[in-house]
Amino acid sequence: MRRIINHFTDDDLYKFTMCCSVVENYPRAQVRYRFTDRNDMVYPQGFARQLRQQIDMLAQLVITDEEIDFMKRRCPYIPVWFYSYLKGFRYNPDCVTVSQDEEGHLSMEIEGYWSETILFEVKLLAIVSELYYILTGHDKYFDYDKYAVRSEDKARRLLEAGCSFSDFGTRRRASFESQATVVRTMAAVSREGNYPGRFTGTSNVYLAMVNDLTPIGTMAHEMVCAIAGMYGPQMANYLAMEMWRKTYRGALGTFLYDTYGWEIFSLNFSEDYANMFRGLRVDSGNNFEQLDLIIAKYRSLNIDPLTKQVIFSNALDVDRAIAIQQYAGSKCQPSFGIGTHFTNDFPEIKPLNIVIKLTDVKMTESWPRYFPTCKLSEDRGKYSGDPEVVKQFIQTLQFK
Repeated sequence: MRRIINHFTDDDLYKFTMCCSVVENYPRAQVRYRFTDRNDMVYPQGFARQLRQQIDMLAQLVITDEEIDFMKRRCPYIPVWFYSYLKGFRYNPDCVTVSQDEEGHLSMEIEGYWSETILFEVKLLAIVSELYYILTGHDKYFDYDKYAVRSEDKARRLLEAGCSFSDFGTRRRASFESQATVVRTMAAVSREGNYPGRFTGTSNVYLAMVNDLTPIGTMAHEMVCAIAGMYGPQMANYLAMEMWRKTYRGALGTFLYDTYGWEIFSLNFSEDYANMFRGLRVDSGNNFEQLDLIIAKYRSLNIDPLTKQVIFSNALDVDRAIAIQQYAGSKCQPSFGIGTHFTNDFPEIKPLNIVIKLTDVKMTESWPRYFPTCKLSEDRGKYSGDPEVVKQFIQTLQFK
């Protein structure tokens, strides 16, 4: 089997930015992650064995000077010391356990220091997705010439509608080549004409480098989930914002607010943070209702919403993004991060519905046990974690 991940920065930017903040703020924290297939798929016989080989090959990845030079140029907010950390970073496959039951269902867990395990998630999901299509033979349907044409059409529609958008599709891409095709094609379309919209870049650092684009991303739910496991969910957003402020001092100012829902976040989102952060990201709930809540909050703090960016990333496709643009364009500075619809949209196949979520955390190795955590969001379908833990967090936050 060929190696699926061949570049250290074939990963989403938010994993590197969070890793940097974790090393600085929680260098001794330990965590556990768990893989979930939301569709409870049956994987081909021997899938776990092939996946194990791919995980073992991650130990060979080393960041190159070219990748470091690119990140220094395009990501000036990342402290220089972090690149020394990345130079010495090696994936430890022993942190990952993989198994497959008799029926073919896949199990995978990750455990270790947060700073050492945080970079596994996106690469593992990309491997699982691409490996599935290889072993089932679905990859024979990947006509990349036709995919480029379809990607060009998507880009033109978004650009003509005035959308600012980026590729967020690394985790559940059909293949590395499918994402490379999308990024290359959309960058070319955006550069060729004077459109009201703009293709702003990609979350994938390596593909941003080879296409001379800006890597896009800030943080993920896992940061708030880990802090909630250590301190409780009531002030997790506040502590996460403080952590981000300490590391990046006002740069990377888009906050992902929905880990425990709008209500508790809004209580933590004071005027100073609303001014410091450039904007918020909507990743669950009804996009229009969530935007209305955000607009009302900014206005209650005497902040003009038109000065703030709102990034939408909740299961978007071209039609949904254009509809949101038409609604939000006069209210804020909308932009769109589109994932699976860009990188896994072949007519003949169905994208996997897979995630890896942080489930347990302890602040240092000296703590006697892990403490469980979960993610709630604005959609019950996106809740993740042990059902009893989810119930406890809801009761703690007094959700109705």
